[in-house]
Order: sequence, then structure tokens, then C-alpha cells
Amino acid sequence: MDFVHTDKAPQAIGPYSQALKVNGLVYTSGQIPIDPATGNIEATTIEAQTEQAIKNLSEVLIAAGTNLDRVIKTTCFLKNIGDFAAFNEVYAKFFKYKPARSCVEVSALPKGALVEIEVIAQI
Repeated sequence: MDFVHTDKAPQAIGPYSQALKVNGLVYTSGQIPIDPATGNIEATTIEAQTEQAIKNLSEVLIAAGTNLDRVIKTTCFLKNIGDFAAFNEVYAKFFKYKPARSCVEVSALPKGALVEIEVIAQI
């Protein structure tokens, strides 16, 4: 098991790693739309927050030696399931080949985020 860390994605805000590599796979922790340059959520719309969360995931995957094109499964958490269509529009731009996915509404996310996404990818 290898720990993954990059300064190009937000630092963990709790006792966890950005990702772990195990047996040819990388398991990321959930990424919320924190801007790594400021440490804050700057985006206010579901579209902009989704894009930032996926950019953060991309940086973690690159640090692990893989990329978004090798994602097998995503788990997506939305603050408001009413944002599902807008979320999907942005998501589809990054995941053109359609990995397996779960997407659920949750009552709250860290730092008031509208979205959080985690992935499993092949290395």
C-alpha cells in the first residue's frame, strides 16, 4: 500500500490521505471544490464546484501515476439532488467513456460544498 500526496490538490482537512495505491488501483478520498491555491471554496455554482472537484481529483490521480481516463468507478455526493442535471453536464465533459457511478443527495458536505466526488482508478 502506497500513500499518494500532491500539493496541486487541497490538503486533507482531517485524518486521511488524498489517496492510496493498492494492487494496481488507486482509491481517492472524496474531493470537494477547494481551490488549492487559497484553501477555500471560491466557486458558488454547482457547475463551477463540480469542475473544481474534478480538477482536484485529476491532480491526485496524476500524482498516483494515472488519470481520469482510467477511472473505473465514481461516487458522487450532491447537497441538492435538484442539481443533478447541471452536475451531469459538467461531469460528462470529463468522463466521456462513462465509468460506473453512484450519485446520491446528502444533507451536508464539509465547508458547505455543493458536491464531493471520489474515484477508483486503474494505475
